[in-house]
Order: sequence, then structure tokens, then C-alpha cells
Amino acid sequence: MTITATTVQGGLATLTDEVIEELRGRVSCPVLAPEDTGFGDVREVFNAMHPGDPALVVSCFGAADVRDAVTFARDNGLVVSVRGGGHSIAGLSASDSCMLIDLAPMHAVHVDPAARLARAQGGAVWADVDRETQAYGLAAPGGVVSDTGVAGLTLGGGYGWLRRKYGLSCDHLLAAEVVGPDGEVRVASETENTDLLWALRGGGGNFGVVTWFTFGLVDVGPTVAFAGTFYPVEEAAQVLRGWRNYVAVAPDEVTASFLTVTMPADPALPPALHDRACALVGAVYAGDAAAGLDILRPLRELGTPLADLSGPLPFVGVQQSFDTFFPRNTLQAYWKSRYLSSLDDAAIDFVARCAEQRPSPQTLVNVFHMGGAIAAVPPDATAFAQRSSPFLLSIDGNWTDPADNADNIAWVREAFRESARHGDDGVYLNFTGRADEPPDIAVDSAFGANLRRLAEIKARYDPANMFRANNNITPAPS
Repeated sequence: MTITATTVQGGLATLTDEVIEELRGRVSCPVLAPEDTGFGDVREVFNAMHPGDPALVVSCFGAADVRDAVTFARDNGLVVSVRGGGHSIAGLSASDSCMLIDLAPMHAVHVDPAARLARAQGGAVWADVDRETQAYGLAAPGGVVSDTGVAGLTLGGGYGWLRRKYGLSCDHLLAAEVVGPDGEVRVASETENTDLLWALRGGGGNFGVVTWFTFGLVDVGPTVAFAGTFYPVEEAAQVLRGWRNYVAVAPDEVTASFLTVTMPADPALPPALHDRACALVGAVYAGDAAAGLDILRPLRELGTPLADLSGPLPFVGVQQSFDTFFPRNTLQAYWKSRYLSSLDDAAIDFVARCAEQRPSPQTLVNVFHMGGAIAAVPPDATAFAQRSSPFLLSIDGNWTDPADNADNIAWVREAFRESARHGDDGVYLNFTGRADEPPDIAVDSAFGANLRRLAEIKARYDPANMFRANNNITPAPS
């Protein structure tokens, strides 16, 4: 068996049987070539546009396997991709002809309720974290889809249902165990390698493979107040105006989002929603559930409801409530996002027009309310720099047929271009897709003034830019 893999120099390397067996002798985990049993069972990605076709997969069991895999790749000059949860919209966990470090077997979560800490391995998804932390009425702020990877979400920032009250996932990252390109296993914390911890709080996968995350936990649940009200998409502008007015005075305990999507004809859904284009208002109150239901009530009265699924819900149920929109390896996905400094009537009319003109029923046009605890953190306190904008617009292009890629990508790009009239320059990299775009696309606008420090830290820990299959930060020149 001979395998051809891409090198960091842009060429090809031939990996013979002897070389691959040498790697198998180093690690305690499966090393899989395309013809090996189990190669196709590696964790699927979310974005079917970027399924990935790796030359070799190392399905790691722990930090020692990661260390040996990284060392092997470095010694052979191979391009490395790291797959944690596999939910990268841009396909960053799915490089072709690479050596794939697969962390899916590493999904353990350990909770210390007395210390209010959780440790999660790099292959865990948020459902793993929620299950363990909610056993104690605790949570680490995660995303809005339970199948999202802990690693990608946290390293890229991490917006979820608790963002207004408790901030970002990266804001709760207290320590991390990281395998660097030199094969060294380092701990980044508030007392050691502090610059590395700063960079991991939003700086992406530029600095190594994170094998363990340590999060500070907060009191949430097990039951929370949830608003989930569906309105006709024809009322999107009216509903969004009411939503804007509500969030302007809502307490930080309220995290609210506005989405437009066409619901499937799912027997589990009310018939009024079947194949119906809807404006969905979703919100969580991070506090007493009974009080929260009263506080969220105005969001249920913004128009003519098609269905209202609001009520007290288990927090784990809220975390899973949007999973149906994001099945793995099913949708072609190309997204763009833009922060909004305000949500005036012109911006609302633009969002409503996009909502009605969506080219695919699976495409979402979303507005997320920010501020609160997010804005309370100074922009240079973490690598994640965008803290001040009160809203985020996300244009989530999703469709099923690859033959429709060109048309859908063009629509998303045009909507994103037009949105510049209503927004800031900043983007959220976790919601930024790629199609024939460079690996550093939008990096400067996302990191702003923090980019220079990130480049210096990149030069310290990865001067050769071995970890480049990410929203890449170029190492500062020595």
C-alpha cells in the first residue's frame, strides 16, 4: 500500500507501507488508509460541501496519540487537518489529501460540581457537556446546536442561548491542554503559558491541537423559560420591529434570536407549519423559569402566530431544539455573517426582503441580539475582539443538491454585499463559509487590533505555520 499526501510545501509525499507501519507502531489508536475497514466510519462533517478526502486518518484516543501523530506529520512535512466536532462551515476539518487527526474518540467530560468546573476532551460535542453538567444544574455556555463541537465553537468564540447573561464559550475557558507543532504538551492557564490561553480564547486552531478544555460553570436549569413562536414570513418586518423594540429594554437574562426558515412537513410539528416559510422568534431566560415566562411573553405577541411552542423546557431540550435544521453530511452550506451597529427600519426591511427571497427552503436569515455580558469584556482581554456590536446578521445558505451550488453561493454573496449598507466591517468567523476563497479570508476584520498580538503568539508557538487548515493567522516575521 502506498499513499500520496499533500505536503506543507504544496507538493506530494509518498507514504509507503513501512512509513505507515512506523506510525502505527508509535500510537495506540487506529491509523486508517482509504481501503482500511473503518475509514468511512470517521465522524462525518456537517457541511456536505466539504466532506474531506484525507489520505490518512489517525483516530486518536488521547494526548499521547495526538502528540505522536503531530510529530509524524511534522517529520514528514504533511498538511494536517484536525477534526473535533466536524461542524466547520468553512470545511476547516476536512482538507483533501491531508493527514487527518480525528478526535471523535476523545469525547469524555468530567464535572467537579464543588469547584464548578468541567473538563471536556477535544472531540466532545456540546450534547456531551450538557448531559454531564446538567446533572448538577450547571452549564458551560455553548452553542445553539447540541451536535456542534466543543473545540471549534470555543476556539472561534462561541455564541449560544446564554450569551447575554454569561458571555461566550471562550470567556469561560479557564485552561487548556495543547499539543503544539513541536510535539510538546503544554497547559495554558491563568498561571502558565498565559499568552497561549489568551490566543485560544477566540483565536481558532492556529496554535496546536487542544486535547482538554477546562470550563468554569454557571447555574442554569435544569428547567428554563423558552419562547419559540412562529409567525408568517410575510410578517417578518413587523415581527422584527417588535423584536427590536423588546430586546432594547430586555434584561441580560434574556437571550433572543430572530430566524427565518421554511419548516419541513414533520409529523412532530403542528400542521400549520408544514412546508411553511416562517419567521421564528426564539429566546431563553437564564433565571427563574416562572418569572422568565412572564418576561418573555411579549415575544409571543408580535404578530399572528402560526404556532407557539413556548413554555418551560429542560435546558438540554433547548440546546437540542435547533438540531433538526443542521443534520450532518446532508446540506451544502455557505454562510456569511456581519455585525450590525444598529437595527434601523432600513436594515429590518433588508432582512425581511432576504427572508422572502431565500433560494432554498433550508436557508436561514438570522439576527442575533448581542451585548450584555459579551460587551462587558474588553476587546483586548481575549483574542475574540468583536464585543461592541448589539446585533449579528447571519445569512446561512443551506441546500441539498450540489448542482445548485453556484446559484446559492452567488445569492449569499450578493445578500452579504448588500448588507454592508447596514453593518460594521466585522464578521464572525464561525459563521463564515468558503468556496474558492483563501484561508485567511476575513481574518483581519474578525480580529481587528488583536491580529498583531495573535501573529506574534503564532510565531512563538507555530513559526512554520504547520497548523494552517483553519482561519489562518500568518506568523509574525522574526
